[in-house]
Amino acid sequence: MGVPMLRFDKSPKRSANLSLNARVLDMARELGMNVSATVDALLAEEVRKRYWERWNEENKAAIEHYNARIEREGLPLARYRSFMKTR
Repeated sequence: MGVPMLRFDKSPKRSANLSLNARVLDMARELGMNVSATVDALLAEEVRKRYWERWNEENKAAIEHYNARIEREGLPLARYRSFMKTR
């Protein structure tokens, strides 16, 4: 899935029609909120969240396998970790 680092900040804008709660929209405008920017930021956050949820689910078996291997064999370079040595 070509989503490098899930960076959306330099992406072009595209028009979209949304149906929003009228009272919420009126209050947002009354408060001087930039509705487009707010929806854009919240949608990007939700996309990131759901992307990583899906990624974790799709890679669950590999992660479990890796964790079991580390549990069984230890960390690959553990012997070089001077900050973790007991005195």
